Amino acid sequence: MKTDIEIAQEATLLHIKDVAKKLDIPEDGLEFYGKYKAKISDEYIRSLTGRPEGKLVLVTAVNPTPAGEGKTTQTIGIGEAMGRLNKKAVTVLREPSLGPCFGIKGGAAGGGMAQAVPMEDLNLHFTGDFHAITYANNLCAALLDNHIQQGNELRIDTRRIVLKRCLDLNDRALRNVVIGLGSKADGFVREDHFTITVASEVMAVFCLASDMDDLKRRLSEMIVAYDLDGNKVTASDIKAVGAMAALLKDAIKPNLIQTLEHTPVIVHGGPFANIAHGCNSVIATKTALKLADIVITEAGFGADLGAEKFFDIKCRMAGLVPSAAVLVATVRAIKYHGGVPKDELKDPDVEALKRGIVNLGRHIDNLKKYGVPVIVTLNAFDTDSEEEKAFISDFVKKKGCEFSYSKAWGEGGEGALDLAEKIINALDEEKADFKVLYPDEMSIKEKIETIAREIYGAKNADISAKALREIEAIEKMGCGSVPVCMAKTQYSFSDDPSLLGAPEGFTLRVRDVYLSAGAGFAVALTGDIMTMPGLSKNPAAYDINVGDDGKIRGLF
Repeated sequence: MKTDIEIAQEATLLHIKDVAKKLDIPEDGLEFYGKYKAKISDEYIRSLTGRPEGKLVLVTAVNPTPAGEGKTTQTIGIGEAMGRLNKKAVTVLREPSLGPCFGIKGGAAGGGMAQAVPMEDLNLHFTGDFHAITYANNLCAALLDNHIQQGNELRIDTRRIVLKRCLDLNDRALRNVVIGLGSKADGFVREDHFTITVASEVMAVFCLASDMDDLKRRLSEMIVAYDLDGNKVTASDIKAVGAMAALLKDAIKPNLIQTLEHTPVIVHGGPFANIAHGCNSVIATKTALKLADIVITEAGFGADLGAEKFFDIKCRMAGLVPSAAVLVATVRAIKYHGGVPKDELKDPDVEALKRGIVNLGRHIDNLKKYGVPVIVTLNAFDTDSEEEKAFISDFVKKKGCEFSYSKAWGEGGEGALDLAEKIINALDEEKADFKVLYPDEMSIKEKIETIAREIYGAKNADISAKALREIEAIEKMGCGSVPVCMAKTQYSFSDDPSLLGAPEGFTLRVRDVYLSAGAGFAVALTGDIMTMPGLSKNPAAYDINVGDDGKIRGLF
């Protein structure tokens, strides 16, 4: 069987200007990065003002397992199927982080016959957006330390610097570091920290900004430290905003590529959903809605993280109104949540499905709370038995949802036609009544407790004394109306990754809360979640190489 990268490398691609024609984007509306990648220009995006918008479909999934769920594969497959049905549609994705590419999770270009290409470019440096975000963040950090070195006019308390440096790789050794060692000219000695780029506030700001003016406003509001009197110090105060914006000037333009079937894909931004808000950029989504009748997008990890943040953060802030949600599952994932070890998931086991189906059921119930039609799809595997498929189909239909068995991985758009048709029917026949989970005026503490109870199934939330003090400070600053971005393990509804299925009656542990003022949300850290991942014992990097023919090998 061919690997994903072999399939992608054997594909014949269209010039990106020909892909753009499917969305009626003229050649002068593109900025080319070779033959197969382009950015959509600012001027062209501004020219779309006043156009009617298409309908927005979110693709999400059950809690991820080591077996893989194929959410991005299905997202891309739906776009390919829409093309086969002659629908003017576009898929909108996040850019992959280098951390998972060289770590354990893998990339984010889909798989099999449902891939976004060129997949090597997408999974590696792409158009340099993440590098620009990394450097904008680290420039701000350098200017902050330089301000302290040059006399500290703002009286910054070096014990209360909250801006972290970042790097788009998994590197646990950088979580906690000491900087400024050496002579007096080398700066003040202090503890510092790194986060992975996709969890940085600059990434969140980048993805939630509506245009360059909004980007600069959000950057200016980023809190980088507190002074000796406890007052906030912002990126604007240390005069970092203009230079940061200059570094992001080209990155802010959405990227256009294609699927293996030459359907258009817009890829832009890429925050993680377990430690950030997990959605592609507002600019990309809003541009797509002006260009197509149907926009298919995805949000990271399971619906308890990505979908909740898509609805409660992105849609709330950007005024987006989704029309439907697709929930991706696999027979293997449901059996895993039913207690079957990874190496036994190929064996038929309806009893395990009966135990694990509660995970799927809770995600369905949660999505319905947002007032959107829900279509459930199984990502097909050769080991799926007819009895297992029938059991899941019956369960889904009893829940009042449409069900589709998608073969997008093996057959591309052809294998996702039934799913695409069910989405179209839902868009035509079911009226969404979208609503967010909680109102703006609810306190931050109550928002955390509402998410814990209504989405995770927790009995309550144990919010530490430190977190409660931070919440009080945030609300005293007049920022109590912001939504909450939960940082939580992706593997469980709880903060304990070992609690599979749909646990109930547990207590969600919240150890800290901090304000991302530029992004416009408060982050709640739960359990043992880290914002800088580490590498596994056998990271994917071990298997990646470049052959004598110049082609990359081992990249999935």
